Amino acid sequence: MELSSAFFKENFRLSKDAFMYVLDNINEKCPYQLSSSISPMLKLCCTLRFLAHGSYQQTVGNDFILGFAQPTVSLILNEMLPILETTLCSVWIKTDISEEHKQLTRRKFYTNSGIPNVVGCVDGTHVAIIAPSVNKHLYLNRKGFFSINAMIACNHDMVIRCVDARYGGSSHDSFVWNNSTLKTYLERTYQRGDHNSVYLADSGYPLHEYLWTPYRNALSGTVESKFNKKHAKARNVVERTIGVLKCRFRCILGERKLRYSPSKATMIVNVCCALHNICKQYDVNDPEQETFVDVVVPLEPVEENFSGSAADRRRRQIANSL
Repeated sequence: MELSSAFFKENFRLSKDAFMYVLDNINEKCPYQLSSSISPMLKLCCTLRFLAHGSYQQTVGNDFILGFAQPTVSLILNEMLPILETTLCSVWIKTDISEEHKQLTRRKFYTNSGIPNVVGCVDGTHVAIIAPSVNKHLYLNRKGFFSINAMIACNHDMVIRCVDARYGGSSHDSFVWNNSTLKTYLERTYQRGDHNSVYLADSGYPLHEYLWTPYRNALSGTVESKFNKKHAKARNVVERTIGVLKCRFRCILGERKLRYSPSKATMIVNVCCALHNICKQYDVNDPEQETFVDVVVPLEPVEENFSGSAADRRRRQIANSL
């Protein structure tokens, strides 16, 4: 902790205050099987260093700050990732928010885009992994590399409200969505009478009363085209959120490749999302995105026809009012 604040954040991504918060919460949960000589603080530093830079374990271990051998780094990650996931994710990634917070979020989105009732945006991003030992076909995406298709949902402030990184890269965005806790939550709250809480998504997702997607093939100058432009403006926040997340924790950048099983890759994504939200809470500056290069897997639009549905009528009503 004797490092300067700037150097500390550069290496571990968290501020010192955020780091101490995490350390205080995991301190008693850290096992001492590995070595009583390695403190929870050093274990956390090692894990954050790996997440922040995405280097090979040997490189992280040889870092002048830490000085661990590669096998030690591997053991530390095996210990720390489950602890961080169970301790942080349920606390810091919350889909259910208060009505007061919903109202604030609706106002922010409306001020930015003119679309009412929006409380969040959702998109998918691919996290490259090595070819798994089983069910390889489930992880080979349309771009030709193995990946996890991670669904990320966020609010107006780039706080992540939901992450689902359980499915392989061959899975369509709509499949991930249909099996997500976010869809279940929004469906349940809509049925209970909350018709004013809507997420926005691109055309890779199905249209619902609580999930608005853009119009297909909208002609320039039409109300559909105007809706799509405002929709894209509002939805840009989730693209920026993914960019900040991957620049902050470069282990999940497209130029990297997680050399772990899909289940551990899922855990890594979950932990990164929770730590991202902690950074937002502690006002840690977002990383610069000029160097952000992510592999884009081509969008595969949903083929279903929603014309005339209740969701389409509701979207039409909003489009006509803009």
